[in-house]
Amino acid sequence: MLCPCCSYQTRRVHSHYTRRLADLPWQGQVVEIRLQARRFRCANPGCLRRIFTERLPTTVRPRARRTIRLGESQLAIGFAVGGEPGSRLSHKLAMPVSGDTLLRMVHSAPLPDFAAPTVVGIDDWAWRRGQRYGTIICDLERNCVLDLLPDRNADSVARWLKSWPGIKIVARDRAGLYADGARCGAPNAVQVADRWHLLNSLGDALRHAVGRHRHNLAAAVQIMAAAKTPITGVSAPAPGLAQLRADRRAARRERWDEICRLRAQGCPTSGIGKLLGVDRRTVQRWLAAGGEPEHSRPHRPSHLLAPFEAWLEARWASGSRVGQQLWRELQQQGYIGSRVTIARWAANRREREAPEGAAQPPPTWKAPTRRRCAWYLSQNLDQIDAEAKLFLGHLFAQAPELATAAELAKRFVSLLGGGDIAELDEWIAQAANSELKSFANGIARDVDAVRAAITTSWTTSPVEGQISRIKAIKRQMYGRASYPLLRRRVLLAA
Repeated sequence: MLCPCCSYQTRRVHSHYTRRLADLPWQGQVVEIRLQARRFRCANPGCLRRIFTERLPTTVRPRARRTIRLGESQLAIGFAVGGEPGSRLSHKLAMPVSGDTLLRMVHSAPLPDFAAPTVVGIDDWAWRRGQRYGTIICDLERNCVLDLLPDRNADSVARWLKSWPGIKIVARDRAGLYADGARCGAPNAVQVADRWHLLNSLGDALRHAVGRHRHNLAAAVQIMAAAKTPITGVSAPAPGLAQLRADRRAARRERWDEICRLRAQGCPTSGIGKLLGVDRRTVQRWLAAGGEPEHSRPHRPSHLLAPFEAWLEARWASGSRVGQQLWRELQQQGYIGSRVTIARWAANRREREAPEGAAQPPPTWKAPTRRRCAWYLSQNLDQIDAEAKLFLGHLFAQAPELATAAELAKRFVSLLGGGDIAELDEWIAQAANSELKSFANGIARDVDAVRAAITTSWTTSPVEGQISRIKAIKRQMYGRASYPLLRRRVLLAA
């Protein structure tokens, strides 16, 4: 036996003692190994250790009370579900351990050794959405997390990048602080703007452009309604429902007028949100859109009403055709939906039964939302239906600026799909005098990263997948996780 201090070989047995080791369960039963271990005397006169215990490196670590294989299984449980949940699961699996012990095992586990990365992706993740953020850095070639930073700061990113001087490509979103951090920490690396974030910013710019032409949008919708082009399956709302929608629309208009008044007085968006009882992001979104949102709900059949449709048809055929009475009777049958749903069903039923010569409600054309309208502007005409093409024709006649913005948006999408990079500067110059001016200015400030997005295939999509995993782990820990524990679970759980 070799002495652990001086590696001197000896066979002089000093004594024996029994070690009690917890091991993996057998047939659902807790297993304990009682190991007869020997103590030896060191035969080297110059060694400071006189007595040592024989080592079993493949079975158990020194001074440990569990076998290596049991510790590895319990550690995997700790990484997967955490402390207290892991303790409850371990007891069910006949491997009892406390939650504190599992957390100590997670904290003491060695971090992995990564190969020097050359292509990294950087993005932020939320400690608490809208208030506090951290930074995640991933190796895009190996699709693994390299590190988790507790803050969203350019200096932190720069310090981390300086510790890996071999990085050649940094893929990131359009946040300016990550651009500054990459510029300081890896000045020779090529920065690549993520294509999804570019398209998302383009969609926001189109939506804001549509919001600035809200009156032209309303005029185009009126022309479509006057042409009597109804949407199949959408009927006029019940009178009470129409009044409710009108009241809510008026309330949104009053809130928008109040936002404009407070903004004109110099009140910040956070102060406006507190005064009106809304989130500051709502105020920012309304101000960017140039007006209050117009809520529209697509027609969907009620899943709560589906089991009772046969009963409703029978009652309708028997002469009971008052929506409120049907709703009261339906509640006794177990229906838990709203009265408005029954009123809408009754209105549709009356419309189907109306004779051909009777007066019908005027056909209406459901106006698209701003988001939907922005999507129309970014699509080729052969990718949308005939009604949408007709609507765009009326809209472009009312607002030619939107036609120019639509053409520029399609060209930019084509560029991102692998177009000629030489056209990017010309596109920026043309878009600077259009409704996409703000978006074009942002592209001009980050033009090198946008060029790299066109010419390379790197994106931050793998980083987004890792962020989803962080969300799952963070929520699993019920908000009680410290940064060191969360970082270890993210780096080692995979």
